[in-house]
Amino acid sequence: MNRTTALFVLLWTVPCQFAAEVTKRETMDRKVHDAISGFQGTVRLYAKNLDTGETYGIGENDKVRTASTIKLPIMVATFRAVADGRARWDELLTLREEDKVTGSGVLREFSNGLKLPLRDVVHMMIVVSDNTATNMVIERIMADAVNAEMDRYGLTATRSMRKVLGDGKVLKEPSGFSAAGRLPENKRFGLGSTTPKEMVTLLEKLERGEVVGPEASKDMIAILKRQQFKDGIGRHLEDEWVASKSGSLDALRSDVGLVYAPKGRVAMAITADDMPQVDYSPDNAGSILISNLARILLEGLGALSAGT
Repeated sequence: MNRTTALFVLLWTVPCQFAAEVTKRETMDRKVHDAISGFQGTVRLYAKNLDTGETYGIGENDKVRTASTIKLPIMVATFRAVADGRARWDELLTLREEDKVTGSGVLREFSNGLKLPLRDVVHMMIVVSDNTATNMVIERIMADAVNAEMDRYGLTATRSMRKVLGDGKVLKEPSGFSAAGRLPENKRFGLGSTTPKEMVTLLEKLERGEVVGPEASKDMIAILKRQQFKDGIGRHLEDEWVASKSGSLDALRSDVGLVYAPKGRVAMAITADDMPQVDYSPDNAGSILISNLARILLEGLGALSAGT
């Protein structure tokens, strides 16, 4: 091939590749907006292909309520406390009546005075999203320490506000407040606040071994892979592909996770809020929407083929 022919091929190929990428992104954007258009609620999302750097977002810098996804930053702060010698994985935490709350988890069914290793309580907090375990960890680590750890990574919108109150009509008095949680303007966030982009940034740092340390990051991802609530991002994906943490409130469903798809790793955070119907079934409209959006994002960012 002579220089003239090579130049012609280059000039022809580059625009074609660019046009194909533009078309692919336009298709993803159309599918995302089509999925959202029929949904009764507010949607904020951000996704990033960690291998290509390609991103996609809608309101990705808007502050959202975390619900139980704040348990991921709480876990990070606990790993930091252990790494710094301020806590030990084998130290025993005591189950107290004041920490027992309704909602997800099983520890509230156990007898007061039960002693559990910190490691086990953290696992309960993530794997079965145990609210009582979360309160036990916050009591030990403190919500301000969670926020200080998020500041370390520049995640200043991600705030742990207080302990879990419970769900439904059986609520504990608010307690365990951080400094951020005491601010009147943060009351609307409840348990915590974040942005989709900050959650994806945290997930990316975990995947790159930059949270606390390489081994700690690896351990945290392993715990997230065992998380049992997969009605959102993991709904139609292979279990081994997904390391995630979900959250739910009466009007909200959220999910943050790493997807290890065959064609690439994608970190994503999706929040569906302001839903008019209270539905805690697996077929909650927000959970189904998150699942559909996850697949669209994976296809559009090149981590899945449309036929997978």
